[in-house]
Amino acid sequence: MWFIDKNSPHQWISHRIKKKVVSVRTPFQHVEILDTPEFGRMVILDGLIQSSESDECIYHEILVHPAMIAHPRPKHILILGAGEGATLREVLRHSTVERAIMIDIDREFVDLCKRFLRKWHRGSFRDARSVLIFEDAFSYLQKTADRFDVIIADISDPADTGPARFIYTSKFYSLISRALKPGGIFVTHATAVHYAPRRNYSHVILTQLRRIFPEVSVSYEFIPSFASLWSFATGSFTCRPQQVPAERIRRRLRRRGIAGLSYYSPETHRRLFIIPPCLRKNMPAGRGDV
Repeated sequence: MWFIDKNSPHQWISHRIKKKVVSVRTPFQHVEILDTPEFGRMVILDGLIQSSESDECIYHEILVHPAMIAHPRPKHILILGAGEGATLREVLRHSTVERAIMIDIDREFVDLCKRFLRKWHRGSFRDARSVLIFEDAFSYLQKTADRFDVIIADISDPADTGPARFIYTSKFYSLISRALKPGGIFVTHATAVHYAPRRNYSHVILTQLRRIFPEVSVSYEFIPSFASLWSFATGSFTCRPQQVPAERIRRRLRRRGIAGLSYYSPETHRRLFIIPPCLRKNMPAGRGDV
């Protein structure tokens, strides 16, 4: 058996399936959990690879730690999406965290992750600091009175239909900005980034972010299971994570008791934000550029 990852009309990548662990349609999406020889266990939503056992640490550590480290004392964290629990896992490494609220629309998917993705969440759902709410992220932001030091969005890629169609818009980012405390930081994955201009949604996401946040910073890394360069973006009114000195990063990692990371480090932090000219020229310009 093979799973075919249809990256584009012109590029399909085949992955041999050792075992089909789960294949089910929830009220919101088609969920597959597969075991593969190359990447170990993989999570696939609506035919798109979301995460793999072998390299999820790259994605989740980059998504979480640059923003969390840039904040001097992140206590209250909001996670939008991230049903596997790996984003929550990385957030809870920071000893400063007092409460981490995770919002996900798909209870059935989260239950599957709790059961079959233990290497991802590592028991983070049971941490006393974590709160799990099953609700649409847009609706939650519209009505919440809570304010957060860091907000992390790990929601499905943009789509023309379904709940995700409201997520990557200036209205959504405006709601996020309202939910941030003074000095707060927002971070989101920003999909694949390409050498060709406007090939996909990364350009759109960055454009919408710049309409709301004065400071927008872009980082990127190659994710092997995605077979693509993947971008991440932070939005803030005051903070630029790429300017945090290496020694301050080391000090904050040490004081927060963070050790044993697989990918993120002070050296990695700096490199993530160095965007080559061939990529930068296809990104929308803004005041937050490096």
